[in-house]
Amino acid sequence: MQPHGAAAEEVAVERPAALTINGISQAVMLATPLDLEDFGLGLALAEGWLQHPAELLDVEVQTAPQGLVVQMQVTAQAEQRVRQRRRTLAGRTGCGLCGVESLDALATLDVPTVAALDLDPALLTRGMQALQQAQVLNARCGGLHGAACLDAQGHLLLAREDVGRHNALDKVIGALARQGRSGAGLAFVISSRASVELVQKVARAGGGLMACVSAPSSLAIETARRAGLPLWAFVREGRATRYA
Repeated sequence: MQPHGAAAEEVAVERPAALTINGISQAVMLATPLDLEDFGLGLALAEGWLQHPAELLDVEVQTAPQGLVVQMQVTAQAEQRVRQRRRTLAGRTGCGLCGVESLDALATLDVPTVAALDLDPALLTRGMQALQQAQVLNARCGGLHGAACLDAQGHLLLAREDVGRHNALDKVIGALARQGRSGAGLAFVISSRASVELVQKVARAGGGLMACVSAPSSLAIETARRAGLPLWAFVREGRATRYA
């Protein structure tokens, strides 16, 4: 029996998702169990497991007792690269940035230069509103981040949701790649703060602009400037601030 005035509430689902390359376990992430095929490809491209979407031959999501398994079948060349990467990373202790061995290495993190997209702040505001409307799960239960990409006219092309902001962006990048598209000429809008990891993902996807609803970090701004990526933050309530 529910207390007087109580109501049933939906809760965001979060499950462990193991990602494998040709049967080799690469990572276990906590994610919302939707669009996991997009998530697998997007994360594989962001992490450098794959250099091109064509290296992915097949992807299948299976249920396991402890969670979900995103099984990716890739070309022999990609598998060899992944195996070499695992040997390089073997024995490392954890740190805040994957694949970085030292502070000296941090300064040389590879961020490609992008072709910047100039988009009117009013269109960014409209795009952020469109993302909000596309977050149907978040409207029902809250607690989910959203990411989307806009075309050069500010129209929303696709959006994805997840409990993790990085996951939501990986899903968008993966969805684009599965459609045979890169992020070139597109703006990426995200319902979170602007972190350096998100800037790196957008730049590596070839995106032309990044906009977030909350604040940027100093390293995110520095990285965006290095990439030539326009970075907008605080895109909400009729305002938008450009930092890079």
